[in-house]
Amino acid sequence: MTRQHTVTDSPYGPLTLVAEDGVLCGLYMTDQRHRPPEETFGPRDDTPFGAALDQLTAYFAGELREFTLPLHLNGTPFQRTVWDHLRTIPYGETRTYGELAAALGNPAASRAVGLANGRNPIGVIVPCHRVIGASGGLTGYGGGLERKRRLLDFERGAALF
Repeated sequence: MTRQHTVTDSPYGPLTLVAEDGVLCGLYMTDQRHRPPEETFGPRDDTPFGAALDQLTAYFAGELREFTLPLHLNGTPFQRTVWDHLRTIPYGETRTYGELAAALGNPAASRAVGLANGRNPIGVIVPCHRVIGASGGLTGYGGGLERKRRLLDFERGAALF
């Protein structure tokens, strides 16, 4: 297993992208909860990140609504199932933890869905920011609630164009 990383600027601060054997396996914000230690990211090398950087640039410009990148999601089978479901939430829309749990066939699993959501290793591209509390309020986000609010506001505003 070979890992490399790069860092790119975004409207939400620097983003660290990590690839495993050339496939994106991490996208982390500064001060992100559950961010792995820097030494696990491998050497800095922009080579495997061309498509990811192009798509992120288009997304932040309001020109891309769905990422089409191969991803290597490292997690338990349940976590990977939750993360796959996150990718089905349309741009500019939100779902509650309970709605995701029901979609997975276990309406009582909203807490487990929340824990898996919080461990999402590829922020923004796997849109965990689109998950909200049952009351409609913003709840936990590894990148911080202010970033979550800004990402949702951005998508809702861009969705109007």
